[in-house]
Amino acid sequence: MSIILETASKHAIATIGSHSALQILKGGKDEGFRTIAVCKKDHSFIYRHFGVADRIIEIPSYSEFHVAENDLLMENAILVPHASLIAYIGLEAVENIRIPYYGNRRILLWESDRNLQRRWLEKAGLNLPRVYEEPEEIDRLCIVKFQGAKGGQGYFLARSSEEFYEKIGGSKDYSIQEYVVGIPVYIHYFYSIIRGELELMGFDKRYESNVDAISRIPAGLQQDIDATYTIVGNFPLFLRESLLPEVFKMGQSVVEASREVCKPGIFGPFCLETVVTPDLKFYVFEISARIVAGTNVFMEGSPYAYLKHGRPMTTGRRIAMEIREAIEQDRLKEILG
Repeated sequence: MSIILETASKHAIATIGSHSALQILKGGKDEGFRTIAVCKKDHSFIYRHFGVADRIIEIPSYSEFHVAENDLLMENAILVPHASLIAYIGLEAVENIRIPYYGNRRILLWESDRNLQRRWLEKAGLNLPRVYEEPEEIDRLCIVKFQGAKGGQGYFLARSSEEFYEKIGGSKDYSIQEYVVGIPVYIHYFYSIIRGELELMGFDKRYESNVDAISRIPAGLQQDIDATYTIVGNFPLFLRESLLPEVFKMGQSVVEASREVCKPGIFGPFCLETVVTPDLKFYVFEISARIVAGTNVFMEGSPYAYLKHGRPMTTGRRIAMEIREAIEQDRLKEILG
């Protein structure tokens, strides 16, 4: 442990105080790093309460993240991204961040643009729901999604172009996707550059408002409620073992395709958001190219990560372990993008 502490002590792990920051910061501490939370004043007490941050840098708003950059550079910090960084700061600002950044930040463009994302997933050879170019093409139940990492906010269902135009409002930045009926399964992966290996970190299912509340309403009244998909929380999920080979095959295909579309490709944590149909076929409807909040259900580690590492291992700690091993092997530049 003393060797780990000596290796990590020259660096700090920093992240925005939101989303999955608790496990990122706790994972950093477990691997011997100093930890820094950058957050708004009214959020800072959370990170003090749980004791995961050695330092808290308060900023007026997340859009003013740049005011913390000089402090983070002096702390020799490595920034770990998550969805709130992207949603609150914006892609352009993330691209211009001067702090060492864990991951391939250029791949965020492929995640945030649904057309680019689909090209990537098609190149990986995955099963994808049909996408409609125009509302007039809608011929079955569809889900309308908006660009960016907004946790499902504003998504809605439509069965026709008429219903689409009734619900769309003034937004023009949307995609129309076939609604595949099945069980939502969110697959958490970690690709290690240092070890050259894809790891399975776990699975979760989202708890969304108000689509998950509709079943509590009598059937005769359900038609009066609009289905919305704002994420409130997550459940852990354990998949049939016979499905695991397909899970690994999909993840490896995504990694290999990413090297073609955005060198050096994806590494670190990522998530395939899927639906599994009754014939046990996976349909991939989205990819998140960084840690997702569903990993928070495994604060003590998932069974799959425990089997792999022989000890509790969260995705946050797995990130810190990768950074530590990169430092020890003098390969840190390989994992900073």
